[in-house]
Amino acid sequence: MPSLVDFFSSSDHPQSLGHKFRAKRLQTFESLFFKNFSLDKPVKILDVGGTAYFWKNSQLLIHPNIHITLLNLQLETTSHASLSSMQGDATDMKEFEDCQFDLVFSNSVIEHLYTFENQQKMAAEILRVGKTHFIQTPNLSFPIEAHYALPFAQYMPRSLVFFLLTKTKLSRFQKWDPVDAEQYLDEIRLLNEGEMRVLFPGSSILKEKVGGLTKSLTAHNLD
Repeated sequence: MPSLVDFFSSSDHPQSLGHKFRAKRLQTFESLFFKNFSLDKPVKILDVGGTAYFWKNSQLLIHPNIHITLLNLQLETTSHASLSSMQGDATDMKEFEDCQFDLVFSNSVIEHLYTFENQQKMAAEILRVGKTHFIQTPNLSFPIEAHYALPFAQYMPRSLVFFLLTKTKLSRFQKWDPVDAEQYLDEIRLLNEGEMRVLFPGSSILKEKVGGLTKSLTAHNLD
């Protein structure tokens, strides 16, 4: 049985609550994907900021005509034949042509770009290089801040959040390294539904609910 530490660990931990949400989100994506794509010809997917671990149990990797390219600031390690890794910048994907990918996927990445201007650049590049998209991000308005697992941390003064992260174990039952805490506080800019609609005009907004509240938002055009 998982402990409280396991339960509140990051989504990479297989026994964490975040991992369960991520697995359910992947199932939702796969359902939409298989309704929209024929697998009798190659399907090219770009995962912006993705990892090989995320796709480990995905049904997509079973199909030889599906290929997923992982794009990150540093090369991601992968050994699966259907996965490849590239180094690049989500805000400037100059290495890719217009509509080069059948689908662009991204999970909990766009909120890590420091400014709304950078988020606009990433969204514009996604719309340029992909024919379709499925872009998820935590919801600004959800009471529990997704990265720290702290209530209303997104509305607190930066100095208070830094203190809570580095001097207490309130965030995931551990003290953060000050360098990591500073990095997260610098880079995270959560988005609300209105901003997601601005970034991805004409897209449907899929709302992931917890207790009747919207935990995360996904902009997609797979209707």
